[in-house]
Amino acid sequence: MSAHAWLRPAFTAAMSVLAASAAASSPSQTRDELVRLTQELMDAIPVGRTDVWQRILADDVVVIDEFGRRQTKKEAVDAIHPMPQGFSGSIEIRDPQLHAVADTAVLSGEMYERESVFDQRLVVRYIFSNTFVRRDGRWQLLAAMDVTLPTRPPTLAVADLHPADYPGTYRYGPGRAYVVALDGDRLSYTTRAGGKSTPLDAVAKDVFMEGGDERNLLVFRRAGDGHVVELIERRKFNDLHLEREAAKTP
Repeated sequence: MSAHAWLRPAFTAAMSVLAASAAASSPSQTRDELVRLTQELMDAIPVGRTDVWQRILADDVVVIDEFGRRQTKKEAVDAIHPMPQGFSGSIEIRDPQLHAVADTAVLSGEMYERESVFDQRLVVRYIFSNTFVRRDGRWQLLAAMDVTLPTRPPTLAVADLHPADYPGTYRYGPGRAYVVALDGDRLSYTTRAGGKSTPLDAVAKDVFMEGGDERNLLVFRRAGDGHVVELIERRKFNDLHLEREAAKTP
């Protein structure tokens, strides 16, 4: 056997190691690649580039959007259309974080959306999580989920608003109550003595949005004589009813 025959297996093994090393990416390289792919998907939405979604999404992908809709690849791709005339927008990927194991990687972060509706400017923020798998030497999106991040809306000037009508204790169970207070012209509430005060922003007469993490609506209901008798907290499409306690007499 020639010397070349002895060297060939060693040479082949060395080349395999080098190829594997070249194929492997550092965490930062993987993160940047997945951010690029995710940004491609977002950039394709306003112009209706279905080919981008067709290429990046795995055939068995599951997409759950901010409205709770579960979509297959076909459904997600078919939902991509150019924005109508007068509408424009962009989505920027912010604060990307990577969690990767072998050929599976989860990219999470914020999607910062700017949208123009004729002469009006809107901003919506989302928290997202995209799961990618490496198949046939390239990353494909296997699962995607995003939720809208509640943010404080613009202040509204509400006519015929009487803040002094609302302070009081509103109870929904033994030892459970919201205490609404007025400080100057600002309303807020606490859920326990000494607890954190949550501001209330007027949306309409008797309707407020709370400044907590969930941005729930609080609706004050009046009796026939016009006095506030109940508070309704509308949370996650459900209503929690709180009855107003009668003011204590001195």
